[in-house]
Amino acid sequence: MTAPTTALFAECELTAAQFARIAHVLHEHAGIRMREGKEGLVRARLTKRLRKLGLNDFDSYLDYVEREPGRQEFAEMIDALTTNKTSFLREATHFDFLRDSVFPTLSGPVRIWSAGCSSGEEPYTLAMLCHEAFPDIATRDVRILATDISHRVLAQAKAGVYPAENMSDVPAPWIQKYWARKQDAGGRAVFDAEKNLRRHVTFAKLNLMERWPMQGPFDAILCRNVMIYFDKATQQQLVERYWGLLRPGGHLFVGHSESLTGLAHKFRYVQPAVYVK
Repeated sequence: MTAPTTALFAECELTAAQFARIAHVLHEHAGIRMREGKEGLVRARLTKRLRKLGLNDFDSYLDYVEREPGRQEFAEMIDALTTNKTSFLREATHFDFLRDSVFPTLSGPVRIWSAGCSSGEEPYTLAMLCHEAFPDIATRDVRILATDISHRVLAQAKAGVYPAENMSDVPAPWIQKYWARKQDAGGRAVFDAEKNLRRHVTFAKLNLMERWPMQGPFDAILCRNVMIYFDKATQQQLVERYWGLLRPGGHLFVGHSESLTGLAHKFRYVQPAVYVK
């Protein structure tokens, strides 16, 4: 019996011109900045897409991406090249600030936008936090909008199912109160969000470079560890749009590795990665 060849699964050659073309497409249509030094990552992750489509080189792949109706393959390319690693209660100081300094000031409807929600840990954390903060939440109008450019991670978020190890930072009383323990088809322990948690969260696909269908005002916008993907001009555009969607006194949260330093904006600095309108 002949041993299977590995040539079929070998990575395609990626020239400097092809990498520049990929970087241009990503920036033009999604605002994502693909820096030099990422050639190996691009080659490895997109080779799988080429093989699945039966294509032999990156020029053919890019031709396909740019002419395909509906831009489904562009969405697949985004999924392949973006990292969507997050966790519940990530950067917990932000949630402490919401609980202690923002929520006590809200007397009416609550509106929060999780921009770049990835697989849903952030908006579900916000939903649990709201349940803890508002005793009248059963009758209160609390809405959390959760958006992301990746249809793959949005599908995971909508399913609301997570491995038990992903819940390690969630307080045990919250798990008992808001999540139902069950097992998936593989017998692994998971947690599934109950309806009283889900009903506050709406998931939607959104490319931050395209027209935003939502209207404000929001009490808080969380765009954390998202702007690092964008160049300064795109960051400037996003910050201006966030300003327009926040109510007076509303808060913008960015990632702890990000800041608005170097951008022209009207926000007032509150604490690391937290700004107020």
